[in-house]
Amino acid sequence: MSPSPHPPSPKAGLSTEELLAAELIDAEEDPAPAPAVAAARRRLRSHPLLLFAGIVLASLNMRAALAGVSPVLGQISGDFGMTATVSSLVTTIPLIFMGLVSPLAPGLARRWGTETVLCGALVLLTGGIVLRIAPPMATLFLGCAVVGSGIALLNVLMPGLIKRDFPEQAAGMTALYSTAMILGATASAAAAVPLERALGGWRGSLVSWALLAGLAACVWLPQALLVRRGTPHGRRAAAAAPPAAAGAAAAATREQPGPRLTRSVLAWQITLFMGSQSLIAYVTIAWLPTLFTDHGMNETSAGLVFAFSTLVQMAGSFVVPVLAGRMRRQRLLCTAVALSMAAGIAGLLIAPVAGAWMWAALLGLGQGGALGLALTLMVLRSGDAHTAARLSGMAQTWGYLLAAAGPLLLGAVHQATDGWTVPIVLLLCVCGGLVLLGLGAGRDRRIGDGATAG
Repeated sequence: MSPSPHPPSPKAGLSTEELLAAELIDAEEDPAPAPAVAAARRRLRSHPLLLFAGIVLASLNMRAALAGVSPVLGQISGDFGMTATVSSLVTTIPLIFMGLVSPLAPGLARRWGTETVLCGALVLLTGGIVLRIAPPMATLFLGCAVVGSGIALLNVLMPGLIKRDFPEQAAGMTALYSTAMILGATASAAAAVPLERALGGWRGSLVSWALLAGLAACVWLPQALLVRRGTPHGRRAAAAAPPAAAGAAAAATREQPGPRLTRSVLAWQITLFMGSQSLIAYVTIAWLPTLFTDHGMNETSAGLVFAFSTLVQMAGSFVVPVLAGRMRRQRLLCTAVALSMAAGIAGLLIAPVAGAWMWAALLGLGQGGALGLALTLMVLRSGDAHTAARLSGMAQTWGYLLAAAGPLLLGAVHQATDGWTVPIVLLLCVCGGLVLLGLGAGRDRRIGDGATAG
């Protein structure tokens, strides 16, 4: 499918500016901040260095606590005597709580302010990281739940904060935010085994990332205090905006509930595409280094290959959304990213160690492209930013819950079959499902069209 030489017309979809605005949904978009809170935020924006540092540090933390687990999962399992099924809960539990807690973020932001909730999320993340290393196995799982809850709040609030505070530099700040997130995951995966050896075990490796989360919380603390100082005791940080302040277009949007997403076949295709690609990604996070070490690779090399795969995701996540935004139909792109992942996964059956770097590259390109494409489809298939926001909430909530089943199911199958052949074949089946979902989600349709209603 050749890219369109001209930007799409309003009837064909959202413009580039509308696309970016809809991707960055602000949790406080509809309510208006209290006057004192708005004044505090203006003072913060007049000194953007602190805000800039806060965004970078928070972004670095959004995947680091998860990516650093996989390379040392064997040591964690050995210490507690866990089976493969039980050990998969270390990566499954955070995903469950990422899905469950995400819908709570907008209400918390309206009540306490985005800055306060972001700071609280980083404190929660720091506490969860520390809790994971406590001796009882129950606290390991409890810490995983706390880590997932903190990351869920960061996932929802960070894009909206960028949209709100950097409207003129949203593209550059979004690139910085996504790059920092991937770099945090890459550094965590690459350093996991060296830190384990330097700090005397997996507990030292995992808890070391609490320092980064704590530093980020400290940077957000003065911003949170400044905003809360402008909110009288018992008052909300934001309240419903009057129609005059919100504008006629926003008022009209609020009056119209929009299409019923749960009755839209297209909305479910996008949701399942998001969930399926997330399932593959988090199975990789949970089990890829273990697969390599089971085939004879040493732990350090396995961690580096995994880190390389994570780093390569940046290329796919940058290029694929740009191409998707220039196409009326994205079926070819959906098929390409699914086949890239399938090729990397199939290579693990043929030569898991000898071709490890090649399979890691194919997996990384496909995973980065699939994630960027899933997020872009949420906007391209929506008629307006309001529908895009609702679809994003639906796709990410159900997507994380679907993804949570991946590490647990694959761990159980690996344990039952005592090998990796059947789990890899199941992942290839998921890639086949991604192709079918992409053929539906990639059509030139929008949610609410008669052809897409289910």
